Amino acid sequence: MILAQVAAAARSAAALPMTLAVAAVDVDADLDAEPVPGTGGEPAGGRGASCGTGHGRGSVGVDDTVVLPVASASKLLLLAEVARRLDAGELRADAVVPIEDEDVTGGTGLLRRLSRTGAGAAGGAGGNACGWTVEDLAWLTASVSDNTATNALLRTVGLPATERLARDLGLADLTLHDRVRDVRGPGVPPVFATGTARDLARLVALAVRGDLVSPGASARLLEWMRSNTDHGLVPALVQHDPYAECFPDPLPGGLLVANKTGTDTGVRADAGVLVGTRRVAYAVIAHWDVALGPSTERAAVHAIREVGRALAAGAQRGEPATCALVRQPGG
Repeated sequence: MILAQVAAAARSAAALPMTLAVAAVDVDADLDAEPVPGTGGEPAGGRGASCGTGHGRGSVGVDDTVVLPVASASKLLLLAEVARRLDAGELRADAVVPIEDEDVTGGTGLLRRLSRTGAGAAGGAGGNACGWTVEDLAWLTASVSDNTATNALLRTVGLPATERLARDLGLADLTLHDRVRDVRGPGVPPVFATGTARDLARLVALAVRGDLVSPGASARLLEWMRSNTDHGLVPALVQHDPYAECFPDPLPGGLLVANKTGTDTGVRADAGVLVGTRRVAYAVIAHWDVALGPSTERAAVHAIREVGRALAAGAQRGEPATCALVRQPGG
């Protein structure tokens, strides 16, 4: 994988009125790979790109340490904590979580629209005796970014637990600040979550390598990510099979994707892994001033998709990376 191509694709958006942060990790590269010839050990991609984005030499970053709103891409951290607890036996997959009135919110998701939710959860009288299992809520959060399911899971594990996990994993700048809300006003955090492309890519890379606390938790998180239905950003212009059952193993001659996206005012984010002949963990975040109008949003989406082309090209290359990361044992 020529990671310089990813950096170049990211930097092509430099003239646009936005921040485009990108981090990519070649999970299958060798730790002792040689520096790029002629760079004096400098990372591929030149100024503004880094080959040490916190996950090893098999990585590249452009503005990847800039802390930005990351919207629902941050739900990966919540799902990682749920996966950790399930694997450790601290939480049962079939444990029923009641949906409280405070959990119910608009935006993405299906839960509040289903008849099982009950009148109480929809804001009516009479309360709500209905609940969903932890596993149900995780699938809903991962597949359709269900905000009500997210809030129920957050209430179950607690924000402090996600903070501890982020710290334990070395994700210093990835933070869930609050539950999902329809309206943000005085007295509540201004955004749901903030983070960096570096931390999001690192979180995914740890799961791909089986090092997200445990192999079991890693596999569970990747399985949930695989169910995501939003492939409109990084994978949008890339031919891939969203249904192949061989994942996380590669599809011969094909490309597989597992990801989590995020959308908010002035924000588009996508973090995941592309599985081809190589496994490439990535995170791309675009942030812009909405006062610039809808054309900037269109430009942001286009820029993310162009980065996706470069990432996919890297995942489908067989030669060693220009920078490298530890190979997963037995991988």
